[in-house]
Amino acid sequence: MSLPPGFLDELRTRLSLVQVVGRKVSWDTRKSNQGRGDMWAPCPFHQEKTASFHVDDRKGFYYCFGCHEKGDAINFVMATENVSFIEAVKMLAEESGLAMPQDDPQARQTADRRTRLTEVLEEAAAFFALRLRSGAGAEACAYLERRGLDRAAQGRWGLGFAPAGWQGLMDHLTGKGIATDLIVAAGLARTSDRGRAPYDVFRNRVMFPIRDARGRLIAFGGRAMDPDDTAKYLNSPETELFDKGRSLYNHEAARKSANQEKPFVVAEGYMDVIALSEAGFTASVAPLGTAITEEQLRLLWSLHPEPIVALDGDAAGQRAAMRLLDLALPMLEAGRSLRFCLLPDGQDPDDLLRAKGRQALANLLANAVPMVDLLWQREVARHPVDSPERRAALDRALREAVGRISDQAIRRHYGAAIRDRLWHLYNPRRTGRGRAARTPVVNAAPATRNSALASGGATVEHHLREAVVLALLLRYPILLERFEEALVRTEFDLPHHARIAEAILANAGAPAEAVRDRVAASLGPETLENVLSARHLTVVPAMRGNDPASAGLCLAEELAKLAARRGAERELIEAIEDFDAGADESLTYRLTSAIQEMHRASNVAGSADTEWEVAPNGVRLDRDQVSAARSLFDSLLGPSGPGKAGK
Repeated sequence: MSLPPGFLDELRTRLSLVQVVGRKVSWDTRKSNQGRGDMWAPCPFHQEKTASFHVDDRKGFYYCFGCHEKGDAINFVMATENVSFIEAVKMLAEESGLAMPQDDPQARQTADRRTRLTEVLEEAAAFFALRLRSGAGAEACAYLERRGLDRAAQGRWGLGFAPAGWQGLMDHLTGKGIATDLIVAAGLARTSDRGRAPYDVFRNRVMFPIRDARGRLIAFGGRAMDPDDTAKYLNSPETELFDKGRSLYNHEAARKSANQEKPFVVAEGYMDVIALSEAGFTASVAPLGTAITEEQLRLLWSLHPEPIVALDGDAAGQRAAMRLLDLALPMLEAGRSLRFCLLPDGQDPDDLLRAKGRQALANLLANAVPMVDLLWQREVARHPVDSPERRAALDRALREAVGRISDQAIRRHYGAAIRDRLWHLYNPRRTGRGRAARTPVVNAAPATRNSALASGGATVEHHLREAVVLALLLRYPILLERFEEALVRTEFDLPHHARIAEAILANAGAPAEAVRDRVAASLGPETLENVLSARHLTVVPAMRGNDPASAGLCLAEELAKLAARRGAERELIEAIEDFDAGADESLTYRLTSAIQEMHRASNVAGSADTEWEVAPNGVRLDRDQVSAARSLFDSLLGPSGPGKAGK
């Protein structure tokens, strides 16, 4: 459809982009200035905690500094509602009170036919609904009531019943003057290959209307009442209106209620979606009788960045989860993923809701596992690790799976997550590795829980190194490509340092000159200023000049020292945890060696007022740290224990 000159300009003039976008986001009131039309929010196109999505209402333009999505009101509606350009224009024109121009004759003819087919389907829906309330539909109505759907719920969902006869619907529609070819084209009847009259597609079935994203009736699904029927569920054939692989059941209602604060659930069938919605999980959809297709997956991501796939807990549900995992891996993008909620064996969402109630399902959805966990569980189940050869097979299978991810940044993060899991699998007693596990020492004696050593606390010098690394990357973002993987592996103790590192990594693919501005936009300029204005940075030569080569050498050294320090801390925590098995001199030696290694990793030159103590191996130790270590030994081993040998 062609639009006359000036129509789109008039449409954009009438629209408020803040109003259009505001239906899908929660504005950050601290960063936004509504009077100026300068608004910020967490991006609706990728998952984030900070507000990096910017709307300039005066210019009618939006831009995300995280995922780089940009456009105007029409682009936004196309992306969030998954509609075509013309459909987005129609929706916005209707909202703004602007009349759409007339179509050309051919387009009008096509639109008129589609409208007529929709009207035929609506006539069929009314027929089915009436039959459900008649004597012929008594058994179907009783079945729905046993499934927890009373008459009011049946009406809300437009449910119906197709009687058992071969031409009940055909006779009804032709009696209303509807042409046979339209009934066939709408997918309601089939032509006979024996020269007989067309016959009904749906017979003796509970009927579920299927609507598109705008609520237009496009097809039906039917559930057989006869247990011996060859197909328990049957969908309309594909028509001019209905493409099964590009449609979702309950699309319109789920689109309207979807937001990032509530779960978006993908179930297997009609009854699951109805049960979920009736229980309050209104953002629920289902594919239409087949495995989820690429087009449906893109549809899902247009509705929510991380849908939860709630599959039946049987073998078929497990297989469906694995097929979807393999489909999704190459399509992953920043902020677009899936979570999986595998239900108890033999139950679907409808069963669980009726047996245990809404809260039980809410708990399962809240604990849905990310894709990386499902991938890990599958490959470990397939590959035992009781020999070097089998371990190598597991490594290869995981490497091949991760290699199918197209997005470089996501592939890198998956690789890091898999390496961490492999480390734990091959070193089951060493639980201190990794950011999540290293901080608390749950089994330490009460007297040691507040110790800086037992809690994994870092020295001020360690925090300064973190700041130097971040400052160098912001000063020389051209080095990010070279040190990106090392930055991913680096664990930052200070929360604001970790946030800056994550923001830098999020912009790893951006032009070097834009990295700092984008990090500042996502975190706020004051966060960066607090790091970059630190006085100790003035003594770092690479920060004073403009020498990327020198900065690269400095960055490599600082990252290596941070990594060495972290490795020593892990060894120390592992040694402390092993006290549960009993202390001996070898354990005391491990503790002493770990503390010495922490100082060796730091390689501090010292200052005039630093007090040093020389260990037996010649390593100089900060006297305050030695005192802390000895206090730890005393609390763990007692004043007369073998720890005295380490002094």
